[in-house]
Amino acid sequence: MAPQHKRIRVRGMAVGAAAVVVSAALAAGPVAGPEAVRTDDSRPPAPAPTVPGTTPPVPVAPAVPLPSVTARDVPVPRPGAPAFGAFLASDARGVARMEQFSRWLGGAELLVGHTYLPGNHWSDIEGDIRFLEDWAHWRNAKDDRMLVLNVPMQERNEAGVPDDEVRRLLRRGAAGEFDHHFRALAERLVALKVPDTVLVLGWEMNGTTYTHRCGPDPEAWKKYWNRIVAAMRAVPGQKFRFDFTPSRGRDAVPWTECYPGDGTVDVIGMDSYDQPSGMSFDEQVREPYGLQAHVDFAKAHGKPVSYPEWGLFRNGDNPEYVRRMLAWMDEHRPLYNTVTDYCPHGVWQCDENPESSRVYRSVLSGRSDGEPTPAPTPTPTPTPPVPSTPLPPENCSPLDLGSWVEHWLGGKLCLRFDWWSRTR
Repeated sequence: MAPQHKRIRVRGMAVGAAAVVVSAALAAGPVAGPEAVRTDDSRPPAPAPTVPGTTPPVPVAPAVPLPSVTARDVPVPRPGAPAFGAFLASDARGVARMEQFSRWLGGAELLVGHTYLPGNHWSDIEGDIRFLEDWAHWRNAKDDRMLVLNVPMQERNEAGVPDDEVRRLLRRGAAGEFDHHFRALAERLVALKVPDTVLVLGWEMNGTTYTHRCGPDPEAWKKYWNRIVAAMRAVPGQKFRFDFTPSRGRDAVPWTECYPGDGTVDVIGMDSYDQPSGMSFDEQVREPYGLQAHVDFAKAHGKPVSYPEWGLFRNGDNPEYVRRMLAWMDEHRPLYNTVTDYCPHGVWQCDENPESSRVYRSVLSGRSDGEPTPAPTPTPTPTPPVPSTPLPPENCSPLDLGSWVEHWLGGKLCLRFDWWSRTR
């Protein structure tokens, strides 16, 4: 579910038809998106409902020899709170908004920048997009920043291409026909000095929105993914990390059926929005192929998790969801997370979610370098010493002679009341 293309699901099943929502109010937030954007677009397409696949079984694609690939060593997430950011727009406006978003969060340090390549034409996927230069400049301004780039696996990626054609395209990809496009992208990123970009390749493949979906031929899809990774890793100077990111839940096909293997996956992500209507956060955790299944699967495969897209959706302004999702990420320590920040999902550029915005801001305000901001320890207010009146000697009763006499005597006189005792 990319920043403008989520789907409705009812307890794990997708319902509805694919759709693309395009906003024109750029001042309030980004507008077009990963697959339907031009170079001036600001955000990926809106969540579109999807329908479970009903395509009959198809023959398995013929085996295609692949270059050998080795999984990269992926650094484990740093101690403390997870590195975070927000999707604020695909193009240069998104870069400019990073600083504004940070100020809104009380100076919290945004370590993750997130953008999308359009999927209209192969030239888009090759990185022939000017805004990549702006994001590369942002990334290279500080060593500890991370650039996350969603990469379509096919052109016409949101054009409603039918299953039969998708199946043919996947098999062509599995045979290596499109390798050169991804080599060109790798060379472009290395030339921009962002060779360590995290690539969310073929995201939400378990749905029906994209031409790069997996359902029509999972075996061909996995072979195609592996070819792309091999082609990009073969480019000198690259240090890419490849993020396998389905949408939460079963959707059109179980996302585990699309997993291409540990050798070509560095991070196991999940796009997770507050949907369908009426589903509680606990149900989102427990549902088949849901949040718990995600972290369990990643742990079994020795991979860090990520949340490239998350936010509000079908349940309106839901501060409890935001609170629980932030706590979930603090607990499970993803490599990174980025909230989708535009209506209806966002917390900064969307006035429709004031209570959720308040919760998000209160939790993340002031965070620096991925660490939670410790609550200040109250400094006790010093109490001036109170002069104490010396106690009279034992068995002695002070005489009240008046303040003037006591001033000249230097204190009170004391009359012993045991003067008569024989034991003295």
